Amino acid sequence: MHLSSTRHAEATARSLRQRQTPLEARLWSRLRNGRFHHYKFRRQHPIGPWIVDFVCIERRLVIELDGEIHVLRADADRARDSIIEAQGFLMLRIKNHELRNSFDWCLEQVLIALEREID
Repeated sequence: MHLSSTRHAEATARSLRQRQTPLEARLWSRLRNGRFHHYKFRRQHPIGPWIVDFVCIERRLVIELDGEIHVLRADADRARDSIIEAQGFLMLRIKNHELRNSFDWCLEQVLIALEREID
């Protein structure tokens, strides 16, 4: 990967953090500053050329919130997920409507993923 692509990803991530969606803000309010079971998360964080919604580096967990646009880009998302997973990350995709309607259940899924065994 070229340094310029890394800088571009970092600049894009900064921009995304400034214009997060209400659902991203709601989840971030629970994940930030180690508030969620003392796990440290980052939001809109570059991994290679991609920017993931949330990541816990320590537990190698990526959380992606999927809105309706992701239905149209499912193949691209699968390809991206495969490459990120090949780097040792677990991808947890949460649909926006799941987060909106079952917030506590979604947090339970995050905790389950965080507490899994890592090789």
